[in-house]
Amino acid sequence: MKILFSGHHNPHFHTITEYLERAIVAEGHELTVFEDRRHVIPGRLRKRSPFLNRFDLHLINRSFIARARRSRPEIAIVTGGHRIKAKSLVTLKRMGIRCVLWTIDPPRIFAPIIAVAPYYDHIFCQGTEAIELLEAAGIHGARWLPMACDPEFHHPVPCSEEDKKRYGSDVVFVGSYYPVRAALFERLVGFDLAIWGPGWDALPPSSPLRKHLRGRHTRPEEWLKIYSASKIVLSTHYQDPEGRFPVYQASPRVFEILACGAFQLCDDQYDVFRLFQDGRDLVRFTDAEDLVNKVTYYLSQDRERRKIATQGRQTVLSHHTYRHRIREVLRHICNPDES
Repeated sequence: MKILFSGHHNPHFHTITEYLERAIVAEGHELTVFEDRRHVIPGRLRKRSPFLNRFDLHLINRSFIARARRSRPEIAIVTGGHRIKAKSLVTLKRMGIRCVLWTIDPPRIFAPIIAVAPYYDHIFCQGTEAIELLEAAGIHGARWLPMACDPEFHHPVPCSEEDKKRYGSDVVFVGSYYPVRAALFERLVGFDLAIWGPGWDALPPSSPLRKHLRGRHTRPEEWLKIYSASKIVLSTHYQDPEGRFPVYQASPRVFEILACGAFQLCDDQYDVFRLFQDGRDLVRFTDAEDLVNKVTYYLSQDRERRKIATQGRQTVLSHHTYRHRIREVLRHICNPDES
């Protein structure tokens, strides 16, 4: 099948777009890639002028249509959905191209997606909260399609003694700073805790977490070593601090940690525990006290930790890779009555 795929690449690290492209090719399909953030007008100018920003978006969409005309795909898959305009989708559908949206963004930036969603033939959502938001806007038929892992990249890696010293710890978190996360992790300062990721310099100077910060900018290749060298890896999910919308979706981090064969303690995130079994694939914590208790317990249970980590890796590789996701998308498009 000929597929046009619109997504975003980052020259500094691997992206979901890259994993999906690799999965499409591995499944034997002919792939044409469109970079939907390849801006024509420099960002410093777009920020100053709404007109230039709109014109830049116009140029991106013109390039998208031109790419479709040259490649003549059967299906166009768009991730995100912010930059491809309704007029472009209408043009593609007139060319006989089925248009597919996979929303991979949190609800806080969902309004532009709701505006264009009715123009897609099929809609898939990373989180079940996105389906609720679409249905509230009168858009029905969206399907849940969570994130996944890429086994070619996400896997356990051997760690030298130097790696263990640099990347290893009893308890680790890799991700961005949010005040609610900081408040939670302050309960763990009595443990061998390491925090990696951007934004943590916003901590107050007096925060006890400062001595646990290891690095702001880490590459995905380093994440593999961090996960492989640590005993417990934490997952906590973004929630809107003002409570304007729910967030149920499972972060890509959940799948990637499991694929690396690491033991994972995860917050009580709705979508996660529809996919994975608590105490079998990973372990749920419900609040700060529960987190402290489970960190204490599992640090003393090496065999049980390894058993759960092994089962979690088996589950994610058996059901939750990007090749599984692409198969599900195409199965639904080609045989909707059977999916």
